[in-house]
Amino acid sequence: MERERNNGVVGPYPNVSWHKVRFRGIQTPRRWISISVRALVILGSLVFFAACEKKAPPSFERPPAPVTVATAVTQDVPNYIDAIGKFVAREMVSIQPQVSGRITQIHFADGADVKVGQVLFTIDPRPFEAQLNMAEANLGQAKAALGLAKINFDRVASVTDQRAVSRQDYDAKKNAVEVAEAQVKQIQAALDSARLNLDYCTIRSPINGRTGQRLVDLGNVVTAHSGSLLVIQRLDPIYADFTITENDLTVVQRNMARGTLKVEARLSDEPEKPRDGKLTFLDNSVQDGTGTVKLRATITNDDRRFWPGRFANIRLILGMQQNAVLISAEAPQMSAKGPFVYVIKPDSTAELRPVTVGQRQGDLVVINKGINSGERVISTGQLGVTPGGKVRIAEPTKVENTPAPTSAETKS
Repeated sequence: MERERNNGVVGPYPNVSWHKVRFRGIQTPRRWISISVRALVILGSLVFFAACEKKAPPSFERPPAPVTVATAVTQDVPNYIDAIGKFVAREMVSIQPQVSGRITQIHFADGADVKVGQVLFTIDPRPFEAQLNMAEANLGQAKAALGLAKINFDRVASVTDQRAVSRQDYDAKKNAVEVAEAQVKQIQAALDSARLNLDYCTIRSPINGRTGQRLVDLGNVVTAHSGSLLVIQRLDPIYADFTITENDLTVVQRNMARGTLKVEARLSDEPEKPRDGKLTFLDNSVQDGTGTVKLRATITNDDRRFWPGRFANIRLILGMQQNAVLISAEAPQMSAKGPFVYVIKPDSTAELRPVTVGQRQGDLVVINKGINSGERVISTGQLGVTPGGKVRIAEPTKVENTPAPTSAETKS
């Protein structure tokens, strides 16, 4: 077989060009290498275009947020000042003995209701009866001496001849009458005092009210003006004392000039049962150190629901705000720019709307600016809502005003 030299490499085939390529020690024809490179290029192109033609993943659409909605309403609502107060008895009397002696009778039970003039205690009256009898006897004796002195004076005064009676005798008889009259007055005063002391032996109630716990027992010896035997308090009507800041004094005075202001009193354990009263007292000065002014309301208490010394939630009504727009108190949210609410638009999307919030009215709150009556406002579920996002109304509700416990809001 003929052998040809090609570039210094001898091959066994005359028409084939050989190139010495070291690939794991094997010699490969150049044509095969060229075909392999083309195949790799074509395969890479196919992979590249296949990757480019892969579709982008579908975008995620947020589902509508479930919310509850309440419709804004229009009502006349009060402007008020809230405060913490305390109930105080309208009248409170400390019963003290006016005479000394031993307690012989107690005519009431602790905590009983008593009337004016009702007997409470009896102090042993016998010593005072004896003093009264003695004063009556002394008075009779003094009156007899006065009568005799007048007779003697009349005798000397009726003598027509002045020379028959000396001037000294005349003056003595006249002085005796005057002394006797003075003695009668003195003994009469002692008689009145003895009668008064005897009356003091029976201690009576000076007011209508409720008794507290008595501080003495039967048989105790008491001393005049030494201490209290009993405290009686009048419970109906009852006072509610409270304070306001000096900054609120001006608006209170301005509204007081229009008429008597209404007051609502609530117990902390019965906030849903307010009782109306009237403002009857405004102190004449601001208290030093606290900057507050004391006020007092008078409230009926015939059922004894309010008790002296008990704390109360007081609401002073200053006036009425006409046609106020109210929404659920849960609806307003707070942001760095202030309060806002979400309003439901006709296409069921939420609109973020800044508002100006007024006073709370039970379960509702007044919106002074930003909401119109009839608009639907999201009351719950605001955390899942985005401005302009879709919402799903889970439970539509209508705004209803239910009284709630008062707070310490004091702006009118």
